Amino acid sequence: MALVHSFESNGNKLFKHRGQIPIILFLLSIPVVYLTDYQFLEEWDWLDISLLITCVVISLIGQIIRAIAIGTSNKYTSGRNTKEGQVAEVLNTKGIYSMVRHPLYLGNYFMWIGIVMYSYNIYFVIIVSLMFWLYYERIMFAEERFLERKFGDEYVSWSMKVPPFWPSSKNKVVSPIPFSLKTNLRREYSGVSATIIGFVFVDFLRDWFVAGEVQWKYSHLIGISVALLISLIFRTLKHNTKLLHEDDRS
Repeated sequence: MALVHSFESNGNKLFKHRGQIPIILFLLSIPVVYLTDYQFLEEWDWLDISLLITCVVISLIGQIIRAIAIGTSNKYTSGRNTKEGQVAEVLNTKGIYSMVRHPLYLGNYFMWIGIVMYSYNIYFVIIVSLMFWLYYERIMFAEERFLERKFGDEYVSWSMKVPPFWPSSKNKVVSPIPFSLKTNLRREYSGVSATIIGFVFVDFLRDWFVAGEVQWKYSHLIGISVALLISLIFRTLKHNTKLLHEDDRS
């Protein structure tokens, strides 16, 4: 098999299993947190809260990037990929897609690297960043092969002007599609809940391993309760009502 076909095949396979990434990160974080020395936090009480705020802001940036991409795309555009494969009727080329070709994956990176940074282990951050790039590079390659076959010269012309991952405003074009909060509430609630649980999980592990015994805090209970409540409310609204339904959105 030619390398180009191997990359595309691997990318399509990895795409179908991308939902397992959070589980992998959760499992990897256990030995990382266990082996990390947190003694420096005891010397500067203010440092922990400062680092937490920084990590939360980074994850929030990822959520915002995804929100912009999802909230300004209609149901016929590219980016509606499913577990079964690639789907696109119209190419996304305006708004955030005029600045970066894969804004959803860029958002994913910031969302999860914020949680990874909360481990306060620089080696873990570097390793996860490298793993993320190797994993998503193949997914992006497979998607771009599909879009090039689907849209031909239109895709090639756009891709030559827009960077694949790190945004550039050089060729920015305002999207004619208004931002939809309903779309984000319908599609992004699970990601928000997973992010909250991720921070709670790392904090729980750190307290446990540092103290040498399980430490339950009200902040853990509040975080998990908020995450579950978000999922319950918006999943119910999505599947049992039409409050979040929009005809022109996916």
